[in-house]
Amino acid sequence: MVWTFTKKAGQSIFAQICLSIGALPCPPLAEQLLDYVQNTFRGHEVLVTYESGCCGFSAARSFKSYGWEVTVVNAADIPRIQKHQFQKSDRIDSRMLSRCLQQGQLKAIYIPEVQQDELRSLVRHRNSLVKQLRQVKLQIKSMLLYHGVVIPEGYDNPNWSHAFIDWMQQIKWQYAPASITMNSKVIVLKTLHKEYLQAANELRKYCRTHFKKDYYLLKSIPGIGGYLASAILAELGDIRRFSNEKQFSSYIGMIPAIHNSGTTEKTTGVTPRSKTLLRSYLIEAAWVAIRRDPAMQAYYRKHIGNNIKNIIVKVAHKLVTRILSVIKTERPYQINYQKQKALKPV
Repeated sequence: MVWTFTKKAGQSIFAQICLSIGALPCPPLAEQLLDYVQNTFRGHEVLVTYESGCCGFSAARSFKSYGWEVTVVNAADIPRIQKHQFQKSDRIDSRMLSRCLQQGQLKAIYIPEVQQDELRSLVRHRNSLVKQLRQVKLQIKSMLLYHGVVIPEGYDNPNWSHAFIDWMQQIKWQYAPASITMNSKVIVLKTLHKEYLQAANELRKYCRTHFKKDYYLLKSIPGIGGYLASAILAELGDIRRFSNEKQFSSYIGMIPAIHNSGTTEKTTGVTPRSKTLLRSYLIEAAWVAIRRDPAMQAYYRKHIGNNIKNIIVKVAHKLVTRILSVIKTERPYQINYQKQKALKPV
């Protein structure tokens, strides 16, 4: 982290204090930094900047409460020179960030409120449970394959029924260790599945209670259910802060990556800069929207001869514009069945 202190009279003083692991002049605690500033730079205007990372935004919110100006930046957005590829240290990074802050070259990222930050933790916890569930299922199938146990045809599908789980627990193993191993894996599977359902239910319940208006506005859009509406609110926070669709789509990452040089222009799919989890949810929701919304279905059929992946991303982009529209206008989305009926050939 880097802090820049500026005198109220206009004369600048730069103090670099690195709080990265390895060389700690002082512990990375906002309260201790406050004591240091009050003792060393009393009467100064304080500007603080640091790269976003694993420490989150709790420090930034503390600094704001002290009346300091805070700029949290994406590490990828910091202007760098080639020299920094070969010479990198906390001191060099501190001076570079201070210089960029002084020259106004840093673009701040959005600092979420505590409520949104903690709500987002629940979304990401649920996503981690999904990954753990997938891993346990792979371990179980790997064990069955290793020991030559054939899964009945009716059970061999991605959706594991209670009957399939019961069947796994009733497998007759030749010796006890294999039975103990399988029962242990099934217990882990059931526990994770219970936690997975509980996390999703608690997330929807919280959003219905605290963000009722926006929750139901989002649910009015075909393809967006209760969980996705909650995930959108958790990942994006106040959607009304976005001024236009381009800005909103760019923040989510639902825009193309373009390389333009001279007369050559190349598009390489969607941008890698994104809200990765939310973007994947929206692309999944686009498939549902195609089935439930006649307008989306008509658009999909019109372009069906093209690359399917490109089409579904475009449908997801339309979904993003509808999200911003219903929140900005505060009116639920209405499916125009009459218009679609009139467009059909007699």
